[in-house]
Amino acid sequence: MNFDYSHEQKFLKDEARKFLEERCPVTAVRGVLDDGGKPFDRGLWQAVAGMGWTGAVIPEKWGGTGLGHIELCAIAEELGRALAPIPFASTVYVFAEAILAFGSDAQREALLPGIASGAVIGCLATSEREGALSIEGMAANVVGGRLSGAKVPVTDGDVATHAIVAACDEAGPGLFIVDLAGEGIAREAIATLDPTRSVARITFAGSPCERLGAAGEGAALLSAILDRAAVLFAFEQVGGAGRCLEYAKAYAMERYAFGRVIGSYQAIKHKLADIYVRNELARSSAYYGAWALNSGAAELPEAAAAARIAGTQAYDFAARENLQTHGGMGFTWEADCHLHLRRARQLGLALGGLPLWRERLIRTLESRNAL
Repeated sequence: MNFDYSHEQKFLKDEARKFLEERCPVTAVRGVLDDGGKPFDRGLWQAVAGMGWTGAVIPEKWGGTGLGHIELCAIAEELGRALAPIPFASTVYVFAEAILAFGSDAQREALLPGIASGAVIGCLATSEREGALSIEGMAANVVGGRLSGAKVPVTDGDVATHAIVAACDEAGPGLFIVDLAGEGIAREAIATLDPTRSVARITFAGSPCERLGAAGEGAALLSAILDRAAVLFAFEQVGGAGRCLEYAKAYAMERYAFGRVIGSYQAIKHKLADIYVRNELARSSAYYGAWALNSGAAELPEAAAAARIAGTQAYDFAARENLQTHGGMGFTWEADCHLHLRRARQLGLALGGLPLWRERLIRTLESRNAL
């Protein structure tokens, strides 16, 4: 079975790379990082929406381009390579996927056109404290269609227009859609390792909300949403890891030490080879996840967990080894190594850390083998 991109998808990927090289150079990423009052690049966000990427998998009747998840995966890989400082992941991989898969017709009609045009920015608000996420033990609650509680940290929560919030009501754990322009909502930006992907604390005090999906099925819905998003996050991680290898190789071929380029030394060769091997393993797992997501295969939970684990490990390793290859200057602000290290850590925690996904993979395999 061939999991690689088709010729048309490779063309889309190449065009996405050309677009991002022009519109999202590293200076654009640094522009957000250096400007504390600029949570994301709004010009790039509008340009990306104009390219139709925010509506890649949204049907044309709701303003999207009607492409498939494989095409979205190709775009995600290039966004990861470019370190795009925009709320694309929260909006497209999480919020849009949730509305497409589990929203009512009215919810799709109300939200999907805005997502496709870039007017709607979404986020997922689940965590309330440190430690493992447990939707059954949420303090946030919904009474009479009004949500109360606090969520922290919420990726892109300070810039989002809408949120999907995990909370409990009389039916049990559930997911609820909240218009963040509504009443009773307070937001506070939080300092984080990667300022190019902002984080916030959101407090709800009797805020209007509407249920997503069936009553009492919040845990199952959240699990399904995370599986879908994990595959797309994995492609961003693969793209970022690939870029780290490019940086490390280029520096190793131009930096001289003791009269030779450092790339000629065995220790550096081993570093680059180790990055390459992990990147290829992550890419293989990501392709498997893309197939499962695009085809709606029953193997999606297993494939998503494998892609998430491999992608997180590969990007973090590549970012660290890229920095080490650059030596002393790799630790400086002027070098670009820290940009990828920041993003690798941010993406590695955005949907829950490695322990969570290792446990999900183990449970999935045990369940399958018990049949």
